[in-house]
Amino acid sequence: MAKTFADFKYLTFDVVGTLIDFEGGIKDCLADIGKEAGVTVDGEEALELYRAGRYSADADLFPDDLVRVYLAIAPELGLPAEAKYGERLRDSAKGFADSAEALARLAKRYRLIAMTNARRWAFEHFSRELGNPFYAAFTADDTGTEKPDPAFFEKVFAFVAAEGNSKDDILHVAQSQYHDIGISRKLGLTNCWIERRHAQKGYGGTIEPAEFTKPDFHFTSMAGLADAVKKAKAA
Repeated sequence: MAKTFADFKYLTFDVVGTLIDFEGGIKDCLADIGKEAGVTVDGEEALELYRAGRYSADADLFPDDLVRVYLAIAPELGLPAEAKYGERLRDSAKGFADSAEALARLAKRYRLIAMTNARRWAFEHFSRELGNPFYAAFTADDTGTEKPDPAFFEKVFAFVAAEGNSKDDILHVAQSQYHDIGISRKLGLTNCWIERRHAQKGYGGTIEPAEFTKPDFHFTSMAGLADAVKKAKAA
């Protein structure tokens, strides 16, 4: 039998891409650098180059790695290949307009746990921007690995188990089919896909999954999820 929102105690969240708009930040930042250099930058082309550069064999953790990525893709975009611009790209991600308010609403009912491939220093910045709504947080620094590695999820399962609960009490909320939705299904989690790119084609700056995973819940925004939870509670 399908679960309802009343069946969960925890909501676990991918952060970058779901709550934090890294694609918008990248496109806006590169466009601004382009204006300064007298160059027009196509946002979607830039994301394709970013994706190829970001997931190379010598990649570092997010967002530190964006300085290296910028230096790699700048020549292809006609932009100045200087580290100071890479640092601007590193710091370009901002919260989606609906994230903080939706999280505040959801935190009244659930324990919110962040699960991010970002460095701990960056997560702390993101969390403040989002209103510090999290009950707990796991970063790439904390886990020593990155999603979609099952070991990342196992760290969270162990935390929940220590509180006397299980993965059956978790709804995993994420934008990335590759990093979150597919692997969460394989690990037996109920999941919720926030399809941030619903109005755009392709996977943007995120790796394309080998196969699409149909989610248990599906919304195009965090506001949509919060509204659905409120509606279910009132029913």
